[in-house]
Amino acid sequence: MRKIIHVDMDAFYASVEQRDDPSLRGRPVVVAWRGVRSVVCAASYEARKFGVRSAMPAVRAERLCPQAVFVPPDFVRYKAVSKQVREIFLRQTDLVEPLSLDEAYLDVTAPKTDLPSATAIAETIRAQIRDETALTASAGIAPNKFLAKIASDWNKPDGQFVIRPHQIEAFLTPLPVSKIPGVGKVMQTRLAALGIATVGDLRGLDAETLQREFGSFGQRLHLRAQGIDERAVEPDQPVQSISAEDTFAEDMLLMELEPAIRQLAEKTWNATRKTERVGRTVVLKLKTAQFRILTRSFTPESPPASLEELTEIALSLRERVGLPARTRYRLVGVGVSGFREREELEAQGNLFGS
Repeated sequence: MRKIIHVDMDAFYASVEQRDDPSLRGRPVVVAWRGVRSVVCAASYEARKFGVRSAMPAVRAERLCPQAVFVPPDFVRYKAVSKQVREIFLRQTDLVEPLSLDEAYLDVTAPKTDLPSATAIAETIRAQIRDETALTASAGIAPNKFLAKIASDWNKPDGQFVIRPHQIEAFLTPLPVSKIPGVGKVMQTRLAALGIATVGDLRGLDAETLQREFGSFGQRLHLRAQGIDERAVEPDQPVQSISAEDTFAEDMLLMELEPAIRQLAEKTWNATRKTERVGRTVVLKLKTAQFRILTRSFTPESPPASLEELTEIALSLRERVGLPARTRYRLVGVGVSGFREREELEAQGNLFGS
């Protein structure tokens, strides 16, 4: 039985800005570049009261909260603080799996310290983060990664929540299925058509039915409904690819996919800003109405330098699909792969540029 902690910094980018600029404290802060195509990187809790959320178009955030203070992101500072926080994690265990600059999984089944429990370790980590960075973090403690991630959101901000093995079934049963990673609005609609609204409802469906309805994802749904997640914490796994995808309520023609591709490109671009590595290859993924999966990719001479560049490449990849114009698609995804360390890419650029 593993002991897993998921630590999630509270409104990380916005909190760093408020920490470093006292005039921003207590005010609704939105970390984003201004502009029609910009998306929100982070929102302070004061801004979230108005409905502002990460990955939301900046223009919508401005409409929801006209009094918000917009601050351009400073990833150099955020990465420096993230490094401080990671060093705090490593005092307790070497099994640390960063998900982004502001969150990570820790396996504390066999910790470095003599603290009596995973709960005590989480409390110590959060206290050290507060003392050494003047920021707050929330934590979830559970027997696996799936449950720990849900738990870390339970007492936000600046709190923690424990799910013990004997509590798993009672905890999961009333939760909406949207709490399961990968269950977005489209999947919620499809599950609702089967009479599924909660994890308890989902548990009532057998694995065969779920797999018939949702393919390989159906098997994952079955396991998560039981609270099962066998994934190990994998330390220092470099980012290889980042993507976002969406399954449509109704199948669509290729020419109709531009709005979805633009939206997914924004999500992917925003996610790439959270890693220190740089991706070069842009990937367009499609699934036809007959469940045939296609991918088309392009690697420019230098990595996409802006959301606009990423979006234009993704849109242009439609020209290479090569299927009849009447073909309909049930899913589209936009991704970036071929990630390398920034220093490695810069060295390559200097080499070939000399």
